[in-house]
Amino acid sequence: MKHSFFAMLSRMKYINRWALMRNTRTENICEHSHDVAVLSHALAVLENTRFGGHVDERVCVMMSLYHDAPETLTGDLPTPVKYDNPTIREAYRQVEAVSVTKLLSLLPADLQGEYRQWLSPSDEQWQTERTLVKAADKLAALIKCIEEIKQGNREFVKAKRSTQAALRNMKLPAVDCFMEEFLPAYELTLDEL
Repeated sequence: MKHSFFAMLSRMKYINRWALMRNTRTENICEHSHDVAVLSHALAVLENTRFGGHVDERVCVMMSLYHDAPETLTGDLPTPVKYDNPTIREAYRQVEAVSVTKLLSLLPADLQGEYRQWLSPSDEQWQTERTLVKAADKLAALIKCIEEIKQGNREFVKAKRSTQAALRNMKLPAVDCFMEEFLPAYELTLDEL
């Protein structure tokens, strides 16, 4: 029997983010997932090294790689729509759950358990890691805003402000540290780096 799970995931490169906004450069969920994996790893390292945490860095990376995989079937629902009201948010969670089930069905039965934990981690498992992945997802969005504004695209100014505020409101020392020490470099040109 042939299985199409990995071929389906490879289609992540065709799902663009920020669909409601004018972009100077499009970003797809495949590259976004890579960015989130790098950032969540960095946050986990900072948490463990500087703030005495006990975060499993590998779990952060794995969760990040698969965090938007259900969107291969659902597409990327824009944030203002997804989080505008509780009814839409809950309905979208149900749609994502159906997408996860469909993706898992594209794997042989003996591999489904391994991938289920990354596509749909349980709420009680890896709480700190889940929080850091969410923060990394927001950091990736903030970096996208910075890059767009750097290119003269003022469309992302409000998104940058609201994303910065959301990150500060998370009150995570590793996030605050990253924003202070590493985020300013995203404003630089290649020669300045």
